[in-house]
Amino acid sequence: MELRHLRYFAVLAEELHFGRAAERLHMAQPPLSQRIRDLERELGVRLFDRTRPRIQLTEAGALLLEHTRPVLAGVDTAREAMRRLRPGEAGMLRVGVPPDTRPPVLRTLTAGFARRVPDVLIDLHELTTDEQLVRLREGELDAGVVRHPSDTVGLESGPVLRRELGVVLPADHPSAHPADPPSAHPADHPSAPGGAPVRLRDLDGASLVIFPRVMAPRLYDHLLLVCRDAGFLPGAIRHARNPDFVHGLVLAGRGVHLNEAPTAPLPEGLVWRPLDNFSLAWLTSVVWVPTRHNEAIAAFADAVHESLTEAGHRPHDRPHDRP
Repeated sequence: MELRHLRYFAVLAEELHFGRAAERLHMAQPPLSQRIRDLERELGVRLFDRTRPRIQLTEAGALLLEHTRPVLAGVDTAREAMRRLRPGEAGMLRVGVPPDTRPPVLRTLTAGFARRVPDVLIDLHELTTDEQLVRLREGELDAGVVRHPSDTVGLESGPVLRRELGVVLPADHPSAHPADPPSAHPADHPSAPGGAPVRLRDLDGASLVIFPRVMAPRLYDHLLLVCRDAGFLPGAIRHARNPDFVHGLVLAGRGVHLNEAPTAPLPEGLVWRPLDNFSLAWLTSVVWVPTRHNEAIAAFADAVHESLTEAGHRPHDRPHDRP
């Protein structure tokens, strides 16, 4: 018994007219009649009563139809599921984003992607940079939004965007209200809101609250190296990845935290200040396996670029506009 024969039978059972059924199946009437006879011969029963002016289902035919409908529905469901798993048009795109991606960025990203390729579903996964790189190479992701520096050997990357980092401090920290040096007015900094820039060397000896190294080893090492070269050697390093836990540690006086300018008010008792060191920045891009590139991945890269730009990120290769 072939699946197509069951489909022929189901359509004829619905139409009870060979001509209309053949038209729905895009085939001639004689082959349809032959396929139904073959099915009846195989099952050893008559499925249709052809002795009346209008053909009717026999008792055996009605029983077979009862069993056939869920089979055909299950096949259609399976086909739809497989179709949506294909990356690209009328499929699904599996992508990774950093755990600290801001809500406005996600909103703009998903809306921008849907606008570009409305027939593709986007399956978002909250993953660290290294988790994304592993899954990309194993074929479990189609694209990822990663932070640099990172090990992207063998992967293709879209344009790199940057967002300068500042420091989250307790409101009573000595660096929370620095005097404005003549050459360092807030307007000189890409993230002007937040007061005069803080010098990294003025944080020397303070504990640093930072993401665990396993999340992005190369980025972790790079941040600590920049801090060391600028005169900031942390007295201790405490790891945290949840923003609430990070802010709780800073509020409790357990360290300072490096991050981009907040998009929402910080908890009472905390302040964000820009830094005078432009080497500290989130460098972000979309990456993918070159052989899997398609229209959906290109649309995702464009949507990420749009959402990050709207959030204050800018091209990495463009110098600061300094007076």
